[in-house]
Amino acid sequence: MAQALFMKPTVMKIYRYILAAVAALSVSAAASAQSKNFNMGKWMEIQNSILKELDRSYVDTLPLARIERAGIDAMLEGLDPYTVYVPEEEQENFQMMIKGVYGGIGAVIYKPDVNGNVIINEPYAGSPAVKHGLVCGDEIVAIDGVSTHGMTSADASEKMRGKPGTTVVLRTKKLHAGETWAAGEEVDVPIVRERILMPAIEYVGMIDEETGYILQSKFTDGVGQAVRDAYYQLKAKGMKRLVLDLRSNGGGLLNEAVNIVSLFVPKGSVVVSQKGKSVGSNMTYKTTTDPVDLKIPIIVLVDSASASASEIVSGALQDLDRATIIGTRTYGKGLVQSIRPLPYNGQLKVTTAKYYTPSGRCVQAIDYAHRNEDGSVGHIPDSLTHEFKTASGRIVRDGGGITPDFEVKSHKYSRLTYSLVLNGVIEQYTLKFVREHPSIAPIDEFHFTDYEDFIAFALDKEFDYRSSAKTMFDEMKKTLDEDGLSESMAKELDALEKSLNIEKEAFLRLKKDEIIPFIEEEIAVRYYYQEAGIKIRLRYDDQLKEALTKPSAV
Repeated sequence: MAQALFMKPTVMKIYRYILAAVAALSVSAAASAQSKNFNMGKWMEIQNSILKELDRSYVDTLPLARIERAGIDAMLEGLDPYTVYVPEEEQENFQMMIKGVYGGIGAVIYKPDVNGNVIINEPYAGSPAVKHGLVCGDEIVAIDGVSTHGMTSADASEKMRGKPGTTVVLRTKKLHAGETWAAGEEVDVPIVRERILMPAIEYVGMIDEETGYILQSKFTDGVGQAVRDAYYQLKAKGMKRLVLDLRSNGGGLLNEAVNIVSLFVPKGSVVVSQKGKSVGSNMTYKTTTDPVDLKIPIIVLVDSASASASEIVSGALQDLDRATIIGTRTYGKGLVQSIRPLPYNGQLKVTTAKYYTPSGRCVQAIDYAHRNEDGSVGHIPDSLTHEFKTASGRIVRDGGGITPDFEVKSHKYSRLTYSLVLNGVIEQYTLKFVREHPSIAPIDEFHFTDYEDFIAFALDKEFDYRSSAKTMFDEMKKTLDEDGLSESMAKELDALEKSLNIEKEAFLRLKKDEIIPFIEEEIAVRYYYQEAGIKIRLRYDDQLKEALTKPSAV
């Protein structure tokens, strides 16, 4: 203040205005904080009062745990889809989702009838199930002496899981004869549970003489090193360009996304930034290791289910002009989640920041309201988006998700095919096939040729085989009935319905070429495990084939 005594009157006046403004802002900030604290205390008091009154007055026994959990879930759902509460009893499943690891026997089970046996549907290669001789079609009669009759599939799965190193005894009705049992005989199979790792890299291979292919399904711990190893494996086989398939990859660990980008861009490159409310949430992630290859052409395949870390990788490689992104617009999930500990060993997965690509684009969709049926970002007009530039000056836009450099749509399947899959008809037929065929040809030679047998099987099953057009017609006719208009249009409606009706058998024959790949893939997995199924899928992957015709960035 001593200095102010020597200021000119006008300067003194301005100085006082500044001091007054600062004081007003301080008072305003304090009032805002006080108001926020008041509202927090107010609602906590109201909630506690409601619970106490319900406990005292409600006519029935109060299901306190259920309504408290419902209240917590509803509160968090009002924020975003990714902020969730994880109680102690759900920690194992939560860790499995993050790390892709659980303790168990390593097999997918099938329970067609709650009062029937559990069926081994899909054992994993090298798993304890395989080591102890379990094959697709074996039936589990009892688990640790408890009959599987009356168990749900979830109940049976829970009993088979457990701490690695512990033993579970499965009373098994064997599909095929073995050295010490006959086909159909029941035997006890003790299996030592192991740490089952769900691989983040599902397939690595050459799809032609020059093109290496990596199918990555998640971003779990260590996947960056796995992609590095896959690169060297493919390079040794003569790879001259690389396809990184991130379709349907829902993301995972941020640091692993950075590790993957670092393989192909100069050390010190910005991969992603995050900005949040707290200072600790604002960070920029750069590559810290030397790349393995700065020149190999790269194609990254994405779709509407490619989210989070997948969008970080594809967005960074696009902004740095290091890869060509091909497919359809990605999901638009650019929110950062952090894990916070809660009382009673619970955890809160809370959104703390947003992701931004090297050019400054926010990956997050503009809003949650305008989304497609699958939850991915819907159409956003250019007037609501902003232009950004890649390292070489190419224009890219924000608005949610990563827009590919070349849009290549995947095959759109008929409603009939979806119905066959979702109703388990193909899965049930596969089990029938396995029971009747002890072996099949090597996977590169295997083709499913007995489609007539499948038709006969499917005709005997109940499922909705209407076409999409017939489904829309039925809905329209129902609306017309409700509006009292159907009688006046009866003749026209009858003619249209007749033209839309198609017999189940005729429809199955019409969609033969579309259905056979699904049958082949399911059968291949049962004999040669998951990698064989991916080989079959690649055989029919028209989106990949078209992507290979596009120019790839160098």
